[in-house]
Amino acid sequence: MVPTGWDILPCRAAVKNISEKNDDSRIQNYLSLMANVGVIRYEDKGDIGNKKPDDLSKCKIVKKGNLVINSMNYAIGSYGMSDFDGVCSPVYIVLDANTDVIEQRFALRVFENSPFQKYLATFGNGILAHRAAINWDDIKGAYIPIPPKCEQRKILHFLDHETAKIDTLIEKQQQLIELLKEKRQAVISHAVTKGLNPDAPMKDSGVEWLGEVPKHWDVLSIQRVLQKIEQGSSPVAQNRAPQEGEFGVLKISAVKKGCFNAQESKTLDSFSQYEPKFRIIQGDLLVTRANTPSLVANACVVNKEPKNPIMMCDLIYRLVTTNKINNHFLCAWLLSNFGRIQVEADARGSSMTMAKVSQGHIKSWLTVLPPLNEQNEIVVYLKQSDKKLSQLICQAENAIELLKERRTALISAAVTGKIDVRNWVAPTTSSDTNEAAQEVTA
Repeated sequence: MVPTGWDILPCRAAVKNISEKNDDSRIQNYLSLMANVGVIRYEDKGDIGNKKPDDLSKCKIVKKGNLVINSMNYAIGSYGMSDFDGVCSPVYIVLDANTDVIEQRFALRVFENSPFQKYLATFGNGILAHRAAINWDDIKGAYIPIPPKCEQRKILHFLDHETAKIDTLIEKQQQLIELLKEKRQAVISHAVTKGLNPDAPMKDSGVEWLGEVPKHWDVLSIQRVLQKIEQGSSPVAQNRAPQEGEFGVLKISAVKKGCFNAQESKTLDSFSQYEPKFRIIQGDLLVTRANTPSLVANACVVNKEPKNPIMMCDLIYRLVTTNKINNHFLCAWLLSNFGRIQVEADARGSSMTMAKVSQGHIKSWLTVLPPLNEQNEIVVYLKQSDKKLSQLICQAENAIELLKERRTALISAAVTGKIDVRNWVAPTTSSDTNEAAQEVTA
């Protein structure tokens, strides 16, 4: 059901397919699509995603105001209106609005409608559902509701105002999450260098970047609290988590900022590949040997032994420590700002997209060593603090999901005529954001 006075037209009446190629390579401004961001210049996206082709002659020409759709990723938000003249991948769909029928930005809102996206996705061809490619032939015959242009403009003003409020709230929640993560890092770093007693006498550690530590703490190389460092192997494996009765090998993504995820593992092709000496057990302190600069030497303690036998891969070290140190404490130290200073100083690689640390590096790094009972107290404190901060982060993430759902529902309702905005006037009060937050909560 749509409002009286609205037309129901096939897409080909509202937009036309642009397939003009950059045959002479005259246009060099290569454009990219980023999911949930839209059309951006290639040089602005950073070192992620597909690379710019050397030959731009096969690329499609894009003009400012054109709608660009990634034929494989449309259903996950890879579309947008271009603010630039340029060229794009030949697999993208480029559409130009028929402005006699539809406002340019209203066409964008139509293609932003989630139920319409899901409908078009049913025509896609591909192994993965979320990457099933659609094409112009799938789009052109799909019917869409088209209100009179004066009403289109009203809907656009309404959506611009309401989505801006929601986007502001989302940004505030994202900022809160970043602040909470910084708080978590600060709590760890303070606890493992200053302890929990604010009145404890302090001494100069003798290390410029470390500063003062409690007087009764030692500062020593990690080698002095190690029995050995073990490195896993690299068997042939299938890129899926092992099922019951199968054996596995960890991926480096199993170790991430203090958390262990046994599901981030691969299935061994045969039981004969399994090496029991590398089996992951409860209490293991794991450190990644290679990764991106920000993730190399990531550490975690295995709190629960995996249900299926899983072994270390060759990109992960196991630090076997003496009884002088609590593995959770050493893990916290490695994740602290002071641990990361040493990691970043030693991480090496022919390409810094994959930096590495050696066993020698780890052994040479300094750590603090409080009495064991104090280490245990710090570990308990950090666990409780992390639980509280994680709950707050989770609440903020849930709020973001609710706001995104509201945004999606609002666009869908507006472009299909489920809400009447013909008499809508933008509020002039400063309480808009608070009202939106109350509506989302409700």
